[in-house]
Amino acid sequence: MKKLVYAMIVMLALVHQDFWWWDRIDPLVFGFIPLGLAYQAGVSIVAAILWAMAVKYCWPEGLEGDTASNPANGGDV
Repeated sequence: MKKLVYAMIVMLALVHQDFWWWDRIDPLVFGFIPLGLAYQAGVSIVAAILWAMAVKYCWPEGLEGDTASNPANGGDV
């Protein structure tokens, strides 16, 4: 699953560059949003979902411990 998430991050970085709609305003999405802006809003939503997947599937195990009993982390002994 990690490789899929990493591949999706690279793919999202590539499709984020929307040079094909750079100078295009028409058609308007919902009657008032330019096409390029709506595309970037969609990319932002996909990015949020992708980062949630990255946290769920790619976050290393064992980083979150009991910090209250560890004096090195500022907790009480």
